[in-house]
Order: sequence, then C-alpha cells, then structure tokens
Amino acid sequence: MEHEDDYPILVAQDGPLKGQRWALSRTLMVGRDPTCDISVQDRQVSRFHARVTPTPEGVTIEDLGSKNGTNHNGTEITAPVMLQDGDLLGIALAQQFVFLTSDATMPLAESGARQGRLMMDQKSRQVWVHQQQVVPPLSAQQFKLLWMLYEKQGQVISRSDLVAVVWGEDQMAGVSDQALDALIRRLRDRLAVLDPSHQYIDTVRGHGLRLDNPPNGE
Repeated sequence: MEHEDDYPILVAQDGPLKGQRWALSRTLMVGRDPTCDISVQDRQVSRFHARVTPTPEGVTIEDLGSKNGTNHNGTEITAPVMLQDGDLLGIALAQQFVFLTSDATMPLAESGARQGRLMMDQKSRQVWVHQQQVVPPLSAQQFKLLWMLYEKQGQVISRSDLVAVVWGEDQMAGVSDQALDALIRRLRDRLAVLDPSHQYIDTVRGHGLRLDNPPNGE
C-alpha cells in the first residue's frame, strides 16, 4: 500500500492557504467553490479555476477558463503544462504553490553528508533546516555557495574560492565584493526563515566564510 509520502505534493506559499500541503494521489480541483479539493476564498479566484492531474507521465496543471488566469513559473498558461520539481504556480494573484515531486524525507547518512541541523542533497538540490525543507528551492547560486561550505563545514573557505565556484573562474574577475555580500545576505535570510535562532554562515574577517552546523537536536 502506498503512503502519501510516495506522491508528489503541492505546498501553498503566499496566500490564504500558506503552509498547507496536498498529496497528488488523484486529480485535484482548485477554485473558490467550497466543493473544490483546494478551496481558495478570494474574489480573484474563479469558482472552478484550475485542475491538477497526476498521469503516468507526470503531473499536469491546466487552467479551466478562469477570469484571472493561472501562472506557471510566472507565465500565464493557455494549455496543460507538465510540472517539474520546484515549479511555482499562481492562482490569479491570490495564491501561490510550489510543486515538489515527493514529500522529501531527510537525506540518509550514507549519502556522505554529516548529520546536522542543516542538511543538503546535491542530486535533488534540496535543503533542510531543523527537518523542514527550504521551499521554494534555493537559487542555483545560493545552492552552489552553501554546498561548498557544507562539503567543508567547519573549515574557512576564502571569498575568492567561493566566487570561483559560484560564478566560475572565467567570470570571477568581474564579480564585486558587494555581489558576493548580497548573495550571502539573501542566503542567510532564507535559512533564518526556518531557524532564526542560529546563523549558519559565519564570516571570519580577513579569511573568508565557514558553515557552523550544530548537530541535530542542539
């Protein structure tokens, strides 16, 4: 028997349903009507606004002729769209969702990662803080920076090494200190949403950055 964790999921982001999640084990209707599987009580939302359908090939979303449209990664859709992990969906401007291919569990210890309050999986580009998944996923640059610190956690990594990994050696000459600082600040802000009590990325003045990742449970 399959569990809900085996199915792709929708997680509500900005909007009245923020934080709720739905396993996509069957077709789900999205709209303002109370009979909808995902009922969004906002006047911008049509009574029967959109439909999310699991198929053997994957999960699709289609707009049902709504007045204010359905967005897929910022683009209004006019035909059914196949969803990919991390896609952002917008129901009018009233409710956003992120699509995840599974209700991801924590990565296993044998993946080579140390067990800490912050955990990462390179293959899926997923990050967990305090056993909560970071959604929507980090940007490519944020993930590259955090992954380098994570692989060598506890060690100080020079700013130039971080720039070379994030932007590439060919581009690093044109990257300013301000650009790196802005990236670090955005990354710290993303992590602080799930764990405001701890700053994972430490600046070691004159040397670089290091990841301070205490053991889980501390």
